[in-house]
Amino acid sequence: MSLVRRAVPEDAMEVLRLRQVMIDSMGSGGGGGAADWHAESLPTLRGRLAGPDGDFAAFVVDHPDRPGALAALVAGTLEYRIGKAGNPHGRVGYVFSVATDPDARRRGYARACMEELLAWFRERGAGHVLLNASPQGEPLYASLGFTRDPDPSMRLLL
Repeated sequence: MSLVRRAVPEDAMEVLRLRQVMIDSMGSGGGGGAADWHAESLPTLRGRLAGPDGDFAAFVVDHPDRPGALAALVAGTLEYRIGKAGNPHGRVGYVFSVATDPDARRRGYARACMEELLAWFRERGAGHVLLNASPQGEPLYASLGFTRDPDPSMRLLL
């Protein structure tokens, strides 16, 4: 039996806590206090977690030593792009918010969550999956078959 389960609305606060762990580990706090954006994000996240058939999924592992807490989180979305060779249906998976509680690391939880998310993408016909890797996460992703792409991405803050 897998330790991994699909996150539900009741997990939303813990999902946000682990997302903050990930953000903090990357040194990209993004400005503003965590409490401010957590409170604003919570209703939307709960709604997204309530829709099991949508284009968003989060997989988690319950913390073995702290009831009610999560040990690991992986979240992703399935998006549509106009098809092309190699992905004629245009379905693309995006992985984000891969995080493990600091006191639960090195137990295989992130890998197990990633494997569940990748299976979810496959079941929905994703032609490929993208993610941004931190130096700490890159070995895990490489072991799952991810390769580095030249990154032509740009960003506009609105």
